[in-house]
Amino acid sequence: MSKRVVRDTEPSTFKYPRSYFFPPLFTLQPNTASRNAQFKKWSSLILSYCRHHRVWRLSIIDALDTPLFYNSELRKRLSLQDAREIVDWMTTREGSERAEWIGREGEKSIAWVYWRRPEEWAVVLADWDRVEPVRGPDLEPDFHGMEPDILQKSLNVLVKRGKAQVFGSEDQQGVKFF
Repeated sequence: MSKRVVRDTEPSTFKYPRSYFFPPLFTLQPNTASRNAQFKKWSSLILSYCRHHRVWRLSIIDALDTPLFYNSELRKRLSLQDAREIVDWMTTREGSERAEWIGREGEKSIAWVYWRRPEEWAVVLADWDRVEPVRGPDLEPDFHGMEPDILQKSLNVLVKRGKAQVFGSEDQQGVKFF
């Protein structure tokens, strides 16, 4: 059975999961088991959507008007409070630490969305350094366009593991892989 498609403003089309077309998804359920299942579905949707659209930094308020949180076919929108609660869950161990709030303590309006956590990006970066000469410069790496803060976090993982060294000043940094 094919997945239904909601048109985004992007030239490419993102395929939403079947649960996106089920109206109760857009209202958090009071039952704990149902709510946890709902959190997992939303987390999966957010991660897939952000990966597809190369979104690293998610503004919850801005996203409320996008197809991520608003299904125009159903005329259903996730509330700001529920969106924050879902992303908050994604920051926890239970949510696999797939998000991190940015900004002042307690201000939950913008979050990093880790469709790959910095530890996972560190592996990608190290692997890219090993195979890039074989692959050639014409193929765009998976991390192309990565937010500098996430790149720095990922490189710090490699530095701690003794697999890289970052040198230079803030504006002009270089990396040496070992």
